[in-house]
Amino acid sequence: MWNADDDLTEGPIGRTLVVLALPLVAQNLVQVVQQVVDTFWVGRLGEDAVAAVGLNYPVTAMLTSVAVMAPFVGTQVIVSQRVGAEEYTGARRIAVHGLSFGVALAVVVTGVAVVGADRVVSLLGADPTVAPLAATYLATWALGVPAMAASDVLEGGFVGWGDSRAALYVNATAVLVNVALDPILIFGWGPVDGMGIRGAALATVAGYGVGFLLALAMALGLRDSFILSRDAVAFDLGEYRELVTVGAPAAGRRIAQDGVRIVVVGIVATVGGAAGLAAYTVGARVASVAFIPASGLSQAAQSVIGQNIGAELPERARRTTWVGVAIAAGALSLVGALQWLVPAGLTRLFVPDVSPAALDLTVDYLRILAYGYWAIGATYVLRAGFNGARRTRTSMVASLCQYWGVRLPLAVGGVVLLDAGVHAVFWAVTLSNVAVAVGLGAYYYYSTSSGMLDRAVSQAVADD
Repeated sequence: MWNADDDLTEGPIGRTLVVLALPLVAQNLVQVVQQVVDTFWVGRLGEDAVAAVGLNYPVTAMLTSVAVMAPFVGTQVIVSQRVGAEEYTGARRIAVHGLSFGVALAVVVTGVAVVGADRVVSLLGADPTVAPLAATYLATWALGVPAMAASDVLEGGFVGWGDSRAALYVNATAVLVNVALDPILIFGWGPVDGMGIRGAALATVAGYGVGFLLALAMALGLRDSFILSRDAVAFDLGEYRELVTVGAPAAGRRIAQDGVRIVVVGIVATVGGAAGLAAYTVGARVASVAFIPASGLSQAAQSVIGQNIGAELPERARRTTWVGVAIAAGALSLVGALQWLVPAGLTRLFVPDVSPAALDLTVDYLRILAYGYWAIGATYVLRAGFNGARRTRTSMVASLCQYWGVRLPLAVGGVVLLDAGVHAVFWAVTLSNVAVAVGLGAYYYYSTSSGMLDRAVSQAVADD
């Protein structure tokens, strides 16, 4: 039998992290490609259609956080610890609970989104020409949330087991289906009538559905790693409690982040106008691509740390965190240096016809962001260090401090008290990133010196 723990609890830590992270990095890149292709085809429908999809972005991000993050993170962390302890039946059992928990949450989210789509769009202040399109897209997109949630939970099981390639295969399949169906469902082809923006959402729903079917097939035996055997099927309130305890703070962290981002976008639009909003948007898009390696490394580190805690190797878990921090901070420092050198070229890559005012602001923002890239890389892995030890609440509190305690006050204070305009928001983003990295790093050092990982080992053994 294939045993992932042989790889994750032995051998060079740096190599283990990189090998496990590479498929996850590729998976995230595939998702970025999907967003670009979707935007391309929706853009053929006109500016209102693009605006409708863009308006829904914070809403879909929030709904995804509610439906997916808790069961996904809870499943990955607990599976990794139980695999490290060679408690394979228990690892499969928690995945079954995560699957039913995630689908139940997703069904509720789907119902709310479908019934309340018009109301949600109106609360966002959509233009009358955009609002009907946005409501149509949201109500249709929401139909795919149950499949997305189920697929993500199974991916969490595979990654927690140490098989990150399975997650890549699922996401690549979902994206290929989405990309292939986009032009057919949007514009029509043969016997299929074009459905416009509803077709774009249906292509995404179909991608989620096919991705889930592949994930389920692999979990039922198509792939020789994480397999859901019949003895894992159970419904235990204690298992659900454990999932919520570990996963709910992760969902809370994401919701807190998305809430502040919505407020910050409003501040940027108010004080920076169209040029400031364009600069902030381009900066966010460039950063989302730059952070892909750190995100993949973070997911890999979470599994490696969890398995080593389950295997009663707390010192290796601690070293995994610091090695991951060094890799992520170093890699993103190089990315930041490149971004600082060619900000105008990056801006024109995303917005070829950018105005001079927007170009100047975007160049400033990209350079300001670059100063804090190392901190973002470090923070991703430090959060994984706590999450792998089931300290997901620490990650949530750190994000609350970062966004609500540092970023938002600095942005508002800089605009109102210093009259620094949109540049106050730019610096608030970078300074909050640096602050959380330094604070979280210091707290991780203190916590591990005080026996946090030893206590995590004791808890994992007791739970098994």
